[in-house]
Amino acid sequence: MIRIGRATDNQVILYSAVVSRHHVELRRRGSTWEIVNLGANGTYLDGKRISEAPIGDGALIRLARSGPQIQIHLGMAEVMEGQKIISQKRSPVEPQPDKSRDTLVNPRSDNREDPTVTDA
Repeated sequence: MIRIGRATDNQVILYSAVVSRHHVELRRRGSTWEIVNLGANGTYLDGKRISEAPIGDGALIRLARSGPQIQIHLGMAEVMEGQKIISQKRSPVEPQPDKSRDTLVNPRSDNREDPTVTDA
């Protein structure tokens, strides 16, 4: 399981006013993964608000209506030797604010089966 939110006991910590302390969980169910909303402001999968839903590789989630957008990459964790990574897509034309201080990956989880979470 991977939990994402503002609280320091999450595996992925996001510092955003619209993100709940424990906003969303990614849970493994056999050979598949599902996303479960825990946040009061909602979680959106491919633009639709969800409570719980299966997710596939490349799924795009948004925490709250105007919150951070995250792309999920399944299976990449093994390639990255169990490390969770966060990267930002930058436009060569438009300068983007530095969000690196807004996101923290908690190193306490070292499960090579976990999906990689990428800040989209």
